[in-house]
Amino acid sequence: MGEDPNRQGASRRWIMTAVENSLRRLRTDHIDLYQIHRVDPATDVEETLSALADLIRGGKVRAIGSSTTPASDIVEAQWVAERRNLERFRTEQPPYSILNRGIEREVLPVTQRYGMGVLVWGPLAQGLLTGRVRRNQENGLRRAGLVKHLNDERRIDVVERLIPVAEEAGMPMTHLATAFAIAHPGVTSAIIGPRTMDHLDDLLAGLDVVLGDDILDRIDEIVPPAPMSAASTRTTRPPPWRPRACAAAPSSAARPPDDPRVPDTGGTP
Repeated sequence: MGEDPNRQGASRRWIMTAVENSLRRLRTDHIDLYQIHRVDPATDVEETLSALADLIRGGKVRAIGSSTTPASDIVEAQWVAERRNLERFRTEQPPYSILNRGIEREVLPVTQRYGMGVLVWGPLAQGLLTGRVRRNQENGLRRAGLVKHLNDERRIDVVERLIPVAEEAGMPMTHLATAFAIAHPGVTSAIIGPRTMDHLDDLLAGLDVVLGDDILDRIDEIVPPAPMSAASTRTTRPPPWRPRACAAAPSSAARPPDDPRVPDTGGTP
């Protein structure tokens, strides 16, 4: 990673280098799931999939996936894999929580259509859904004064309305939030990020929590589901194949902006 165009993005050169580096750091001979961290606008998806397919054939990677990828790019990658007889993405890792339901609109319908596993991240909305961020109250989150969304009045208003729902259901907010994230039939699992053993124990205690329709309906009243788009409800067909020119090397300006909320675990185990 960095400013060097040969040490970033999803080009064949960098993927091959990054995988070899990961295998050496992990002291193993294969990676079970290798996910591309972000769409690389400077690299054609065919080049990316071709490199990943070679890694699978070589036994260095078992399965491949994408992360935080728009629905249109997921579809394109599936089409390219089919047309070029390449390995296809088996998983997608998008953000998803009660406060961020955007993937319900297009991403989840698309991943369901292609039979992809979905590993959602951020089910606690980066701390907002822990129950520790309240209106006009001090909280123990060290990032509260630094991270803008932890001081978002509109989101805190929503949290204040969700807390009574959790209390009436007899569960902490953390359990309500994580159970919601995996309740959608298109979600396979949720990625948690506990900092302490107490955080981990709390989240594991809610592993078997299942939200009833009455609770899900109340959540929908507070935070309406993302509306389905026309594109996600109709059958899509591949467009005529059009080869695209590919830049020789990605520039730093072409990279998508870094998202400080996401740990960089997608492309470098």
